[in-house]
Amino acid sequence: MSQELKDAIVGLRMDEALTLAGQMAAGGTDPLVIIAESSEAMQTIGRRYADGEAFIPELIMGGEIMKAISQQVLPEGGAPDAGGSKGTVVIGTVRGDIHDIGKDIVVLMLGMGGYTVHDLGIDVPVEDFVAAVREQDARMVALSGLLTLAFDSMKSTVDGIAAAGLRDHVKIMIGGAAVDANVCAYTGADGWGNDVGHAVKLADQWTNGDA
Repeated sequence: MSQELKDAIVGLRMDEALTLAGQMAAGGTDPLVIIAESSEAMQTIGRRYADGEAFIPELIMGGEIMKAISQQVLPEGGAPDAGGSKGTVVIGTVRGDIHDIGKDIVVLMLGMGGYTVHDLGIDVPVEDFVAAVREQDARMVALSGLLTLAFDSMKSTVDGIAAAGLRDHVKIMIGGAAVDANVCAYTGADGWGNDVGHAVKLADQWTNGDA
């Protein structure tokens, strides 16, 4: 059924996707699994956009389906309190990029994973990231960007955090459909992912001192 769900999301068939997600939830499938499966479909839409095979309306519609599924399968208010936060993550879509679909899913996944997430929104300037790291006493920063033009902004943000004397205090991850190991090296980030589920894995590794 998970493949059927992915196909429905990629095909932008909201009613079918919601029905399948509901059936999976009713059958005992972990909500995080449903979200992860749905995010894979969103990655497919994102890749199609990057390749010129899909356009902004498809991205927006896919995001609406993803949000609707999240509202349907997750408990009201998000993840239940599991005895305290694992830590604070500052997240935002970097300056020059206004896409929030992937970011919003990562916010959701990190929250479900037990983290306190401070979401700065989209088109976020370097100084706002720096201020938030200080104010929130964050130990992790997540930089999101769908477009390749975001790479320079990611680098500028990492450099800005370093210039503020905060680099040694935070781990920085970057994410987006076009992100890879080379982009990670270019920006100076500590980790990367183009699978939203990987954000939680990275955060857990850093929290547990595994990396």
